[in-house]
Amino acid sequence: MRKIQIYDTTLRDGAQTEGITFSLRDKLLLAKRMDWMGIDFIEGGYPASNEKDEQFFQRIGEAAPENAVICAFGMTRRKGMKPEEDAGLRSLIHSGASVLTIVGKSSSFQVKEVIQTTLDENLAMIEDTVRWCVEQGRRLFFDAEHFFDGWKSDPVYTIQVLKTAVAAGAESVHLCDTNGGTLPEEIIAGVEDVLKNISVPVGIHAHNDCGLAVANSLAAVDAGASIVQGTINGLGERCGNADLIAIIANLLLKKKDRYELLHPDSIRELTAFSRYFYELLNVNPSNRQPFVGKSAFAHKGGMHVSGVHRDTSAYEHIAPESVGNERRVLVSELSGRSNILARTAKFHFENNPAILAKILDAVVRKENEGYQYEAAEGSFDLLVRKTAGLYHSHFERLSYQTNVGANENGVFETLATVKLKVGTIIRHEVAEGDGPVDALNAAMRKALYPLFPELKDVSLVDYKVRVLNSEAATAAATRVIIESKDLEESWGTVGVNENIIEASWIALCDSIEYKLAKTRTRNL
Repeated sequence: MRKIQIYDTTLRDGAQTEGITFSLRDKLLLAKRMDWMGIDFIEGGYPASNEKDEQFFQRIGEAAPENAVICAFGMTRRKGMKPEEDAGLRSLIHSGASVLTIVGKSSSFQVKEVIQTTLDENLAMIEDTVRWCVEQGRRLFFDAEHFFDGWKSDPVYTIQVLKTAVAAGAESVHLCDTNGGTLPEEIIAGVEDVLKNISVPVGIHAHNDCGLAVANSLAAVDAGASIVQGTINGLGERCGNADLIAIIANLLLKKKDRYELLHPDSIRELTAFSRYFYELLNVNPSNRQPFVGKSAFAHKGGMHVSGVHRDTSAYEHIAPESVGNERRVLVSELSGRSNILARTAKFHFENNPAILAKILDAVVRKENEGYQYEAAEGSFDLLVRKTAGLYHSHFERLSYQTNVGANENGVFETLATVKLKVGTIIRHEVAEGDGPVDALNAAMRKALYPLFPELKDVSLVDYKVRVLNSEAATAAATRVIIESKDLEESWGTVGVNENIIEASWIALCDSIEYKLAKTRTRNL
């Protein structure tokens, strides 16, 4: 088995993602989690670019990682300047990082047209920079920017760039598909050519502009590369970098007899690792992300569910739990008896085909009205209880009202009033909110908390609205899906109505009723 080292550049290259900004705390927490997973190298940033990156290297040095090596990223010296005079290079040394990753141009086109210097001067910039950094007692990795584009147009010069870096002291060279336009067969040919000409380890740094970053990284490894650069969840500029989540899963599960990487048990933490990044960055996870996405092992078609019920390998390429994920069975108008049976296992309806048929009919009827239960497991649970005669409402709505207006300063104010009945008790409460739905939610909770204290554990985490028949204009039906969570789990609920407030009310009521049903109903 060949050792593959993982080089994470999320904190630097991933920070270039549109809409993503790392705080210093984010970077420190993410680095800690990467270290725990067994990532070999963590690129902390470019200390010369901003104060936050400079502070990161100071703070990370106070609590050094147990496993990972922290790398600082920088560029070759400027034209006509000595390395010791270059402020960017001095900041790299000042960072205290033991490994410096220096990027340099390896494409003759980039040298002449972009940085507008001579090919010889570019070689001198690389040689001077690498040698000076090594003389300062630093390990040095060389990132060959635009390697594959340069190699395809002028392979002689591109290989000469790598030889220059190695001769000056670089301990590894990383081949960059900077524009993300290279195909796997070209990656293989390029890596093999490099390995014929240099003796140090070779890394791959792929971008995803053709949707091939993961495939290209795996191809490079098979061709002999032993270091893989990428980002968690494929963050990065434009279409992103190679997704380390998919790369790690493929190397450990699909090529498990060939390569060794990370900690032995890290693969089972891969889903939690991926979702931790999304959660910390306040970004919605990609449900269709391979291996770790919520939909990666979700089955909707009745034939698929029936097949998985007999043998999971019928429609799953790996066991979901091998990467810390889980199997999900969806229900919709496409569902068959197998879907309903799988989703209602806790009710033990397997010997009651009449109930299963009634539930399936109810799902089809409700979906014709605009309901959707794939992301609304809470509402589906309540639908099952109602259809099977197992449901009782914990509260009754007598009335509600919302008011939205602006004060003399132009500041919007929202007020909601609810009147609920619980048994013989009537609760009438008023609350303010950031909008009508938020105000309604606050008023409902204010009314119900004294009677159902367990609702204090429930919080709303997401709110989605979709217009179902836009051609009806202002009379169009609206579907609202609300995601809630407590200390144990999260669940979705759905409401449909021409009035968005009423649709929201239905989803809010389902969220509360689901929580009360699961905490106050025994043996289910």
